[in-house]
Amino acid sequence: MNLDHSFAEKLTALGSEVKPIKLINSRLAVFNHNLAVKLNLPFEWQYEADLFKALYSDNGVLKKRSVAQKYGGHQFGHWNPELGDGRGLLLAEVIDEKKQRWDLHLKGAGPTPYSRFADGRAVLRSTIREYLASEALHYLGIPTSRALCLIVSDEPVYREKQERAAKMIRVCQSHLRFGHFEYFYHSQQPQKLQDLFDYCFKYHFTECSKADSPYLAMLEKVVHDTAKLIAKWQAFGFNHGVMNTDNMSIHGITFDYGPYAFLDDFDPTFICNHSDPQGRYSFDSQPGVGLWNLNALAQTFTPYLEIEQIKQVLNSYEPILLKEYSTLMHDKLGLLPSVVNAQANSHIINTWLDILAVEKKDYSATFRQLCRFDIFNDNPILRDQFINRERFDEWAKHYTLALTEQGISQTQRQTQMRQHNPHIVLRNYLAQQVIDRAEEGNFEMFHQFIGALEKPYQEVEEYQKFSSPPPDWGKQLEISCSS
Repeated sequence: MNLDHSFAEKLTALGSEVKPIKLINSRLAVFNHNLAVKLNLPFEWQYEADLFKALYSDNGVLKKRSVAQKYGGHQFGHWNPELGDGRGLLLAEVIDEKKQRWDLHLKGAGPTPYSRFADGRAVLRSTIREYLASEALHYLGIPTSRALCLIVSDEPVYREKQERAAKMIRVCQSHLRFGHFEYFYHSQQPQKLQDLFDYCFKYHFTECSKADSPYLAMLEKVVHDTAKLIAKWQAFGFNHGVMNTDNMSIHGITFDYGPYAFLDDFDPTFICNHSDPQGRYSFDSQPGVGLWNLNALAQTFTPYLEIEQIKQVLNSYEPILLKEYSTLMHDKLGLLPSVVNAQANSHIINTWLDILAVEKKDYSATFRQLCRFDIFNDNPILRDQFINRERFDEWAKHYTLALTEQGISQTQRQTQMRQHNPHIVLRNYLAQQVIDRAEEGNFEMFHQFIGALEKPYQEVEEYQKFSSPPPDWGKQLEISCSS
């Protein structure tokens, strides 16, 4: 195992050394063996005693240089310079066999200088939700942080009610956020901002450092990666819920899970966060918010780039997002991108989405059913789900014509569509059932659900119970930011 502490050693002004505090009656509940193997982590860490020794003992390798990071951020559009890791610690960076650097970050570690009078704890409920979501998105092919392990305890914590504290170690390329750059820029600390950029060029944007204009190349990469990420969110029906700039990663990954949700009934204006009554972070607002956040980040590049250069990069965001989204939606409907038929294909895609929205059809389930669309018959099973069957018939006529003109065999097309439309997605009502059982000490459903989420495109008999749309009581559950 190759461990490093470059952040703690090179960016001392961006954090404070804090040691993790063990919870009352801590137990290792879940360990992600596949991820541990990928990172070449010690085999022994799958055992509670060995992991806790690394995490809590005086000479533990995950304790000796742990730091809480300092940053700021725009929260619901308002600048807040008082942010930082209020309950998280960067433990170390592991370097894999491909020389890729990965942060090991402990969430729920205890109070830090940035806790702002909070207890520094995470609750079991939110920890399970983040573990499930990060693994679900990973196996769907959406860039994300990941979960290495989940630690439970008997320590009480108080939110809306008394809950139990928990921890998780999460993994990603780094925990550098838009808010890190904003903090030094807005606090007028140019040398520390320079140090942060130098660190990024050395450890995370080495290819950009070789460009004629490294800062331009870095901004372009962040903008393009963010655009592609949000296009994937929109195509898969994922609502993040809290797109503050301190929750935006410079690596273009899904980061800091809170009141997220995959769409049930398709409602483009859906708001998954009950603390967002104005809908700033609603599902259909996500592309625009992504650009707003990138503008906030781009301001920190003004000491290094001309305004016109920055505008040009930001102007590339929308076409890249739309191109990525169009590609994904063509794949989901089994359509081949075509310059000749581009307008007709776009009409087919947009009309299909409008039909789903008007009739409030389940987003993921209906797309999956579309994989069985037969150009040789009237598709009665699919058709009968819609109230306005005349509109469906009109749409199906154009869709059938487009599919026929492509010249791909129906079997091949249906197979390819099933590889882009998941059979299983992370439903909030299922996550809540997992949480309810885990709070009683039963993780059997957790492990079953993880097994299903690892194979989202396959129809496996033992996981069929996780594939159904939610009952009425399970739709649009209110989720808060509280953790």
